[in-house]
Amino acid sequence: MMALFRKAYQQLLDWKNNSTSQACLVTGARQVGKTFIIEEFGQQEYGHFVHLDFIKQPQILDAFNTAKGSNELFMAISAFAGAEMVPGNTLIFIDEVQECDKIITAIKYLAQRKGYDFILSGSLLGVELKDVRSFPVGYLHLIDMFPLDFEEFCKANGVGNDVFESAKSALFNREPVNPIVHSRLMDLFHQYLIVGGMPQAINEFVHTQNLGQVNTLQNDILRLYRADITKYAQDDKLAIREVFDQMPAQLNSQSKRFNFSSIAPKGTYERYRDDFLWLVDAGVALPVRNVKEPRTPLKLAENRQYFKLFFNDVGLLAASCGMQVTRSIISDKLGVNYGSIYENVVAEELHVHGHELYYYRNKKYGELDFVIDTPISGAIPIEVKSGKDYKRHSALSNVMKAPNWDIDHAIVLCEDNLSAEDNIIYCPVYMVAFL
Repeated sequence: MMALFRKAYQQLLDWKNNSTSQACLVTGARQVGKTFIIEEFGQQEYGHFVHLDFIKQPQILDAFNTAKGSNELFMAISAFAGAEMVPGNTLIFIDEVQECDKIITAIKYLAQRKGYDFILSGSLLGVELKDVRSFPVGYLHLIDMFPLDFEEFCKANGVGNDVFESAKSALFNREPVNPIVHSRLMDLFHQYLIVGGMPQAINEFVHTQNLGQVNTLQNDILRLYRADITKYAQDDKLAIREVFDQMPAQLNSQSKRFNFSSIAPKGTYERYRDDFLWLVDAGVALPVRNVKEPRTPLKLAENRQYFKLFFNDVGLLAASCGMQVTRSIISDKLGVNYGSIYENVVAEELHVHGHELYYYRNKKYGELDFVIDTPISGAIPIEVKSGKDYKRHSALSNVMKAPNWDIDHAIVLCEDNLSAEDNIIYCPVYMVAFL
């Protein structure tokens, strides 16, 4: 697999250059590229690199579980290192730490050992770390990794910084993007809807353009996620699997709101809350919560019982819907039927850039696809339009006219180039990467 540009590499470099006695914990869903980027970082930035894996090397796990104190833990590391450990120039990477909660507690003491840097990683840490007895706050620097976002996907496909900077400048100045740049980014965005951000899928696409093989790799990841539910979920494995398998159909419904009654006749949020949260904590699902009103701070208006549940990667959603989706997108047969796929990308991009995900729905005003909180402009409504009638948005217009919320401006993400009318900005959908 080729080395892809990942923003997480710079985050690791910042940790190395600025950290004093903190170990680094890299979290993220399975198959997002955590191990690959840490290996590349260790080999490029250190003279000596040690990689231990609790799943591939179970004897190391046994040694850690029987160690008494931090000195014996370090002795176990040195015994299984398989490489020279030189103080001052060695990175020790411990992978699949979800198999051994003892290492998470012990890292407080290992990180204080001068001359060695430690990175921990693993999958399903949001699930497995809940039972750790004493999380070493202050001794761990956290880095969250996600599937490649749209900018990273573009760079994997040979797009230079100047192209992105040109589009960003157009948004800042509220003027149309250069037509050639706009056409190139829209083509890549349509490809991203199919390929998504999983590194294996992107590598296959970049090297072969074989979308059938991309689809096969994506379905392999979906099967792996289902296997993780069977292996790691403590209770209600079948219910969690059912919630996971229901996600595409639920997103294809008119409201896109997750309805537990489709799982059981009297299904409720209270009944399935833990099952839903398991998928969120595992990093494979992104919840978009309902708010009672689009007023900042949105957190205070949150209604947790109503939500939409998106995939952590749009390529996995497309794969779960079958090759017909791929054929339609390739044939430019886009429209309202693919609104959920567009919204999935928007949810991903907003999440990656640190936004809490909310939507608004009210019988009087209608429904807003997303609402985000910003420190300067307050609450900003975002509508996602995959069709050509993107200037028809009754709910958005209703909310903008409401006197109580004092919304400064709104964004409509669409297929066309940038334009603005009054306090509504019509942006090419790929510009969600700049918000």
